[in-house]
Amino acid sequence: MNAGDVTLVYLARHGRTALNADGRLRGLADPPLDEVGIAEASRLAAALAAQNPKSVISSPLQRAVATAQAIGAAAGAPVTIDARLNDRDYGPMTGLLRDDVERRYGSVDSAPGVESRTALAERALRGFLELVAEFEQGPIVLVSHDAFNTALLAQLDPSLDHITQRTACRNQLSLVDGAWRVDAYDLVAE
Repeated sequence: MNAGDVTLVYLARHGRTALNADGRLRGLADPPLDEVGIAEASRLAAALAAQNPKSVISSPLQRAVATAQAIGAAAGAPVTIDARLNDRDYGPMTGLLRDDVERRYGSVDSAPGVESRTALAERALRGFLELVAEFEQGPIVLVSHDAFNTALLAQLDPSLDHITQRTACRNQLSLVDGAWRVDAYDLVAE
């Protein structure tokens, strides 16, 4: 990448799935968007199309791909699938109710077989930096997942360590004086 080519990134979360609605850990499970999620993705697409993204890059999981395709279609931008944006691996906890896992193990982080927060944070930051370096023009949209997004945002701004990401939200990241900053987070189009 030439310095300064991509200086604006919209980090988005996919629309809702039935597993989201039930409070289940999704991770690498691959449920489709539900009816609410399809409507959310449409509203997110309209909001992001107004920002004129040049490219949309998505996690390979179908909930993210469907959201990315809606954004790409609304913006007239190509969609690329990239595994570096994949969700957190919840291992054997995938599909279980978050509340049940937290009751049994004290937290999701303490449950056996779950990708550690440290590994996730390192993977998210590395993937983000690689992707922005590979795309020549911005702004770009990255469509990922709650766990990935929160890990990345906390890496870029440690004060955001305990934020949430609603389904179909967007975050605005900008490169200022060689450092990425979080301009806005968890914005949802109504």
